[in-house]
Amino acid sequence: MGNKGKIALVTGAGSGIGRAVSLALHAAGYSVVLAGRRFLELQGTVALAGPNTAMLPVQTDVREPESVRALFAKIKEAFGRLDVLFNNAGISVPSIPLEELSLEQWNTMIAVNLTGVFLCTQEAFRLMKEQNPRGGRIINNGSLSAYVPRPHSAPYTATKHAITGLTKSTSLDGRAYDIACGQIDIGNANTEMTEPMKYGVPQANGATAVEPRLDVQHVAEAVLYMASLPLDANVQFMTVMATKMPFIGRG
Repeated sequence: MGNKGKIALVTGAGSGIGRAVSLALHAAGYSVVLAGRRFLELQGTVALAGPNTAMLPVQTDVREPESVRALFAKIKEAFGRLDVLFNNAGISVPSIPLEELSLEQWNTMIAVNLTGVFLCTQEAFRLMKEQNPRGGRIINNGSLSAYVPRPHSAPYTATKHAITGLTKSTSLDGRAYDIACGQIDIGNANTEMTEPMKYGVPQANGATAVEPRLDVQHVAEAVLYMASLPLDANVQFMTVMATKMPFIGRG
């Protein structure tokens, strides 16, 4: 199915997985709305796509309802519809013991990784239900931490487990309106966020070990596959990981 004329929104589009997915969607013919807090980084993604690109950078803080509403208002004004939402924006906190985490660190993690996904999903539902043709697709960026935690990762792991529940509810509640929802769980894509993997990260047995990473382009291609399906087909959950990373058997 052709993607020309289709509109996609990527949150956290200024770096890492968000940037790679934005460029892949653009190359496949989508017009791509880039959302993120750092406008200069969003412009960097546009620059990588080349001149005269069908990309719209919108500075957005997914933690703030007004900011998210303004983002979707711009999408509706510019394109009149939205076909794909990739809920990608997320943060991590330092690997420190659970009892040493501050409430501020916990609340910030919940706000970005969970509430931000909910707010964008809510606005996408409103638009996708009223547009013609009706419906669209929402893809949530989970994590292997949606299944198995790393040491000292309570807030991150909690949000990613919650994303799995939100994905299921979104898939169920969207069914009647031709809104499909799936989740991609990624293991160590080679982005700035996973740089520490090259030098060694704590393991469940107390050791520190280097972990393999995979080319982020493989992740981008997986998201593109999920996005390109017709709305009567859906990838509910997909795991893309470095083959030799210690996920199976973790702990």
